[in-house]
Amino acid sequence: MQIAANKVVHIHYTLTNDHGEVLDSSKSRGPLAYLHGAGSIIPGLENALTGHMVGDRFQVSIPPEEAYGPRDDDLVQAVPKSAFQGVTEIVPGMQFEAQSPDGPQWLTVIGVDEDEVILDGNHPMAGLTLNFDIEVTGIRDATAEELDHGHVHGPGGHSHG
Repeated sequence: MQIAANKVVHIHYTLTNDHGEVLDSSKSRGPLAYLHGAGSIIPGLENALTGHMVGDRFQVSIPPEEAYGPRDDDLVQAVPKSAFQGVTEIVPGMQFEAQSPDGPQWLTVIGVDEDEVILDGNHPMAGLTLNFDIEVTGIRDATAEELDHGHVHGPGGHSHG
């Protein structure tokens, strides 16, 4: 069976940046399960997986345009500290969820001074070429319920518990 739309795919992956630093890996938590064609993984990786079969191992580099997009300097802004009522300590690296016109957006604190907090609305991997080492460990037809919900149920996927 080949990876195609409406298949549940299980992969092991190790993600590195261009310096070889590991950014993420499935090795310690078991394979990632996703519904192929549902847009639940970055487009470049989904395209690279199409047509592969169980047992295939390969490496692929995904440019920012097919991953989390280029960095947008307009998404970096200074906000008055007074906007963070009830937060006792604000340090770089903290993340906050804010409502934007496009829905929820994660903001990362990149700087703090006496009166302001500098926030970055870019995805932490925006602007990066992402290098994946992939092993396809499973492929099956999606169930009607998974297709209806747009995601995988069961081991490695979503559970409605």
